[in-house]
Amino acid sequence: MKKPGVLIISHGSQEKTWVESVDDAISRLNLPDSLPVEAGFLELVDGRLIQDGINRLEAQGVTDLLVVPLFVSSGSTHVDEIEYAIGAKDAPERETDLEPFEVKARVHFGYPVDNDPDIAVMVWDKVRSLSQQPEQETILLVGHGSIHDGFRQRWEAGISSLAERVQQISGVAHTDYALLNPESVYDKAKYWSEERGSRVIVAPLFLSAGYFTQHVIPGRLKELDYAYSGETLLPHPLLGQWLERQIQFLLEKCDGAVKS
Repeated sequence: MKKPGVLIISHGSQEKTWVESVDDAISRLNLPDSLPVEAGFLELVDGRLIQDGINRLEAQGVTDLLVVPLFVSSGSTHVDEIEYAIGAKDAPERETDLEPFEVKARVHFGYPVDNDPDIAVMVWDKVRSLSQQPEQETILLVGHGSIHDGFRQRWEAGISSLAERVQQISGVAHTDYALLNPESVYDKAKYWSEERGSRVIVAPLFLSAGYFTQHVIPGRLKELDYAYSGETLLPHPLLGQWLERQIQFLLEKCDGAVKS
């Protein structure tokens, strides 16, 4: 008999509010009582790393591990190395220091946020209060990005599609995106503000607040005119909806794999 269990994996942070926001979203999930759920963090959260989560689920008799990568882009190298280390693919696309985890259960790996419609709503909700005259505004989504070929293209595909969804929801005149790697934040913000005469609202595409949202992004935008609260995607009630859809997708994937 198979027994599925859910492992929600994210990067982790030294900020307690980040861990609490993930735990809070998990506590609100509408799932069967028979389906155990654990959060595992890539780093920085002692006692709750990915291997800890695997161990706790397997100790409950879990035979099928439903892994949800809680990352904003499939262009993240972390997603690649985790997928490899947890046994969901034979080799990483890039060399990694992450050692393979000890896993006995079958692994069913999900997908990151990318351009999900719920995430577009979350982005708009986080910057809505900054909007004054939508017909004269541009929302500029800013993501971490990647300098590595293949990963950069995935970042661009996901964030550009997400920007289009945000425009449809918000009704602002324009949306665009910029990446920290390779750097395009200053040029994009300057273009919309100075060349197009648009009021720029910067929306950080990060799950939690930290060094990048509090220091790096404002540092890249020095001397430019823009609106920015630094507010990240979490906490937000819609995260639970996204997680539930992911888990349902993986349950169906698991059932199909068992039947075949």
